[in-house]
Amino acid sequence: MEYKVIYSSKTGNTEKIAQEIFYALPGNSKDIVYLSDNTVLDDTDTYFIGFHIQNGTCSQEVMQLLLDIEDKNVALFGTCGSGDINDYYHKIEQRISVFLSDSNHYLGCFLCQGKMPRKVRNKFEDMLGSNKDQETVKQMIQMFDEGLIHPDRQDLKNAAAFSKDIIQQLKEA
Repeated sequence: MEYKVIYSSKTGNTEKIAQEIFYALPGNSKDIVYLSDNTVLDDTDTYFIGFHIQNGTCSQEVMQLLLDIEDKNVALFGTCGSGDINDYYHKIEQRISVFLSDSNHYLGCFLCQGKMPRKVRNKFEDMLGSNKDQETVKQMIQMFDEGLIHPDRQDLKNAAAFSKDIIQQLKEA
């Protein structure tokens, strides 16, 4: 098999991106699977690994998967509640890509905003009456509200373009 998309998705946002990446991959020698205890690494040449961001990083399951991959082409993708503020996405990529062995050929990372559960906004609203920096809390609420429409059509187009760019990289290598 040439390509495998493996993803973890807590709210469905990353699943949407995973499907878009999968459909953009050429040919029939590809697969898409939800990350579970039964997920097996095989003779696939290129992996696209997807995750949701929580507390600035990916889940333990995704970390372990990345640690287990050896001698493969690997691209990362994910969604988080925050927009790309102050190079936040780059910091996330750096935190997660370190779990990949140097034996792999790292191809890059695609991240976009995704909607968060309503309970997150409720938590932010509760913080308005606390001693927290009120301006920061208001920005967090605004970011939550902006995320309600994500991933949107443009995010999906960008995810497809990311996968096509990866394929082009592989052809040129």
